[in-house]
Amino acid sequence: MNDATSSNTAPALSAEEVCALRAVAGLMIPASAEYQVPGADDDLIFPEIVSTLGAETDVVRRALQCLEALSGGAFADLAADAKNVAVSEFAAGHPLLSWMLVMVVVRCYYRDDRVMRSLDMEVRPPFPVGFEVEQGDWSLLDPVRARGKIYRDAP
Repeated sequence: MNDATSSNTAPALSAEEVCALRAVAGLMIPASAEYQVPGADDDLIFPEIVSTLGAETDVVRRALQCLEALSGGAFADLAADAKNVAVSEFAAGHPLLSWMLVMVVVRCYYRDDRVMRSLDMEVRPPFPVGFEVEQGDWSLLDPVRARGKIYRDAP
């Protein structure tokens, strides 16, 4: 879990940042007894989120710093209502950073076997078997094709 940046040079998240990220993840996707799925802060899912941050570590760190500033202290220590207010203010004031947090959470959440089963998806990676993709209307690309080449060939 400490090797959150294996693909870049940014240092891993601090323990406080990990706690804040876990609190945010749990707010984004809470556990549901109705659908029998874990939350994004689940003990199996959350370490995967942290370990796959890679190049996004610095952006996630900035997002967490903004949340801490809006919280007036440690975000993870706030009461549930105060966390919700801080997250709402954060999302409204920092939409790109908010989107980044959503992206890093959901990319791991929807890989979890329990979540895939709840969506009636076959529990397996998408490759090499692949998934059946419904064909669309390829004529929608005609204006792009008609525009012609807008790039130059590589040397």
